[in-house]
Amino acid sequence: MRRRVKESAVAFIATIMVFAVVSCAQRDLPGTNLIDNEEEEKTTILLFVPMERSKPDAKNAARTAFDKTVIMAEEQLNLTVEYRTYTSADYQEKTYDDVSIDRIRHDMDDFYLLNPDVLQKTGEEGRLADLSDLECAKNLREVVKLANTVDGKLMGIPQEVVVYGLFVNKDMFDQYDLEMPNTPEEFLECCRVFKKNGIETPIGANRWWLETFVFAQAYADLYNGDDPAAEIEALNNGERKYSDYMRKGFEYLKELIDLGYIDAETALTYEAIEGEGADFLAQKMPIVMAYWGAANAETAYGKPDFNMEVIGFPSDRGQMPVVSMTGISVLENSERRQETLDVLEVMLSDEALRVYAETNKVISPSENVEVECIPALKPLNDLVDEGKYVLASNAGMRVEQWGNTCLIVRKLMEGASVDECMAEFDRLQEESNDSQ
Repeated sequence: MRRRVKESAVAFIATIMVFAVVSCAQRDLPGTNLIDNEEEEKTTILLFVPMERSKPDAKNAARTAFDKTVIMAEEQLNLTVEYRTYTSADYQEKTYDDVSIDRIRHDMDDFYLLNPDVLQKTGEEGRLADLSDLECAKNLREVVKLANTVDGKLMGIPQEVVVYGLFVNKDMFDQYDLEMPNTPEEFLECCRVFKKNGIETPIGANRWWLETFVFAQAYADLYNGDDPAAEIEALNNGERKYSDYMRKGFEYLKELIDLGYIDAETALTYEAIEGEGADFLAQKMPIVMAYWGAANAETAYGKPDFNMEVIGFPSDRGQMPVVSMTGISVLENSERRQETLDVLEVMLSDEALRVYAETNKVISPSENVEVECIPALKPLNDLVDEGKYVLASNAGMRVEQWGNTCLIVRKLMEGASVDECMAEFDRLQEESNDSQ
């Protein structure tokens, strides 16, 4: 049975609000058909998500991007989307992923916001609808289709493409006449120069995101080669081993740790951004890793006191963005299956995705939607537009990627050898093969 990771590093971006409906009384007039005047009962579509709808303030001001697309569907289709929400207090020891799987298996809702491993598992079980024939699916980027396809069926569609990159203090690079690194060797040389000049730990890290270095090294050739689908099929049927791909990335990460460029012991105590972020903003270290949205958020890296650039991770093919994404999925056995698919057609239309992207300043899953990014993000954005990336989550791979790799990277940080880490990948692959 495939191992499913309970620790999810992919953050959902859904802060939901209550949409107020005000009804007005109408005077009864002679000859009026009272039945015709009764408000038509609306269809209710059930959505399971991590967060409740948030109440609008007195001025009915800021609504989240997700809110806006849901409201567009409600208004255009004359129906109501009812939010059923996860809270840890309600479910105690169960994670959002645990609860999502249980609800899907018991046909409790109409559609869901899912992490990649849940989409993969329930998709393989035949519990999610194939979205391939939706009109909105025709405009999706290839990376989106690849990441959310299970057994040839499109099982989920996101509202944004989450891209991870290296956030660098360009002023510090310029101070030591360093160019932006493209290859692993160039990146090591930059770190060497920083450390030689008194910067004790050039790379700020946390316990969640160091796997991004691994993915860039491991899958640069797979996703940017001639036939990614054939290589993935070879992994799924056991002809190729995940450990053969992962070894290079783990050896490189271990080298960064052994040379003192990453403080693994400290990183294990840090949550994302909360730990390493202060030192990066204080210009005590020149490099951290984070996701696209952190460059736009003032609570993260949105207002640095220096010239910041966001670039790809080093690989033999040059700088490489690392991509992950959640997906909106429809229950195959939904009693309101067609109505729910209609909701997705609105929420994931180019019109709605443009609203979403402009609100959150993110990369859209649609090829037709482009949003101007801040200058710091342009290097990363250009790489994605060129189709240059690696996937950190891929529902088509039978071994879940992001969560498993995160946990195995932590073993490396705690002192495990690369061989021990590779043995863990081999074990996961054997379990996956046995379950087929």
